[in-house]
Amino acid sequence: MAVARLAVEPASAGLFTDYDGSIAEIVADPALAAALPGAVRALHALAGILGIVAVISGRPAGFLAEHLEIAEGRSGLRAYGLYGLESVQVDGTVLAVPAAGPQRVALLEAIVAARRAAPEALIEDKGAIVSLHWRARPGDEPALRAVAERAAADGLVVKEGRQLLELALASGPDKGTVVRGLANGLRAVCSIGDDVGDLSAFDALDDLESGGVVATRIAVMSHEAPADLLSRADLVLRDPADVAAFLAEIAEAVGAG
Repeated sequence: MAVARLAVEPASAGLFTDYDGSIAEIVADPALAAALPGAVRALHALAGILGIVAVISGRPAGFLAEHLEIAEGRSGLRAYGLYGLESVQVDGTVLAVPAAGPQRVALLEAIVAARRAAPEALIEDKGAIVSLHWRARPGDEPALRAVAERAAADGLVVKEGRQLLELALASGPDKGTVVRGLANGLRAVCSIGDDVGDLSAFDALDDLESGGVVATRIAVMSHEAPADLLSRADLVLRDPADVAAFLAEIAEAVGAG
């Protein structure tokens, strides 16, 4: 059904997908999370046919540009990092919204606190977002959650992820913000995700659907996938390999159409 919906009027259709857990397997070291080659090929193929194809992630946009092989003139595949605070331009350069001064100070203070509380934990400083990971060290979770609670009291937003917490600007966008901005004028929209952060994209699709847009919500199964995401999905795929196959199916159908 999702394939048919996008194939009816490709130029008026949009496809949005998450990165980690959707087109890339979840791994202990985030730096090693590579998008499946089949998914990357299919996304570039679709970007040359559909109205909009975009990857929206909490990853820095530079990471997405490299791993999605976005370069000038290749296909028009778009990428939005830090939930929309960064975007990849057509020439592969990154446009970023700088963190506000006081909130950047709060992020830096949270980094210091996290390194004191859990010295061996993986702490990712992405500029406008800080990620606190405990996948490789489950025992660090309580200490990192305590740091996040203090950061929330300082005005930062705490976002739950898969064995991680993200500290973000209170005024920052989310995936739903990006989807709403890009979907203007589209008649069919599909969104793929596997985590709590993807619920805002599903919310955006609900709003678009109420306005007459044909919407398809796709969740990727895992033992960490939020029950709410799975229950709201129109289609549930097993894993990133299944997503890559699904994207290839869409590319073939839309190309043939």
